[in-house]
Amino acid sequence: MTLYVEMFVFGALLGLPFLYETRPAFGYCLKFFLYSAVVMINSVILIPVFCFRAKSVKNLILASYFCRWITHMIGVKWELRNGERLVPQKSCIIVSNHQSTLDILGIFQIWPTMGKCSVIAKKAVFWVWPFGLAAWLAGLTFINKNKANEAKARINEAVEKVARENTKLWIFPEGTRRNTGEIHPFKKGAFHAAITAQLPVMPVVFSTYYFLDSPNKRFDQGTVIIEVLEPISTKGLSPDDVDDLAEKVRHKMSEALKRLNQETKSHFQPSDNLLI
Repeated sequence: MTLYVEMFVFGALLGLPFLYETRPAFGYCLKFFLYSAVVMINSVILIPVFCFRAKSVKNLILASYFCRWITHMIGVKWELRNGERLVPQKSCIIVSNHQSTLDILGIFQIWPTMGKCSVIAKKAVFWVWPFGLAAWLAGLTFINKNKANEAKARINEAVEKVARENTKLWIFPEGTRRNTGEIHPFKKGAFHAAITAQLPVMPVVFSTYYFLDSPNKRFDQGTVIIEVLEPISTKGLSPDDVDDLAEKVRHKMSEALKRLNQETKSHFQPSDNLLI
């Protein structure tokens, strides 16, 4: 009986490469399974460590070293441009487009560069244990998007902490993940908070995941360009300027995304800035 089990397992393992090459849906599911599994395992490992300095955003830098190598397993490369704009340890609000759960893997690649930085995440993420617990211990701020006033208050608290502790705060102003190749309308919470605290807004743009097609369950190998745009000052702005600020940032990000997408579509050529 044992021999038959061993033969079955051996045959199944031999068949994996064939399924991976001939069944796109299998490769899609396998890559996301590996991604999720490694993140969950790392969460279990890191939770006891995070408890020694609970809620410190320095924990996120440590987490990035544990998780960033996953990208090799799933065949995604990342290129960071203008990363020097992230280096100064100064308070700012980082806003970026939100396309997939892969976004967090991209942030893992650049956390060591940008240093102390927290992230605003939806409250549902907290209940995805053990990852949610690890994220909370690492200093993430969770908001309930269905309760606008409560969410706004939580964002304002996070921004006050950022200004007080000289850290950065990462916000996805689109709110919902959409891998459509464009920047969608922004929610205004990040910009209200930035103006209230008089902190600069730093736009970060991820090129479209052209290699990822969730409706058709396709996940090929590919490269993502992460471009850091010029920070936009909020000095002297008032709450009346929120709409103009949000639209200004969105316009700059939209133009950058169009440019990056044209580049990635025309046979992307790796550069010296590749992070892996």
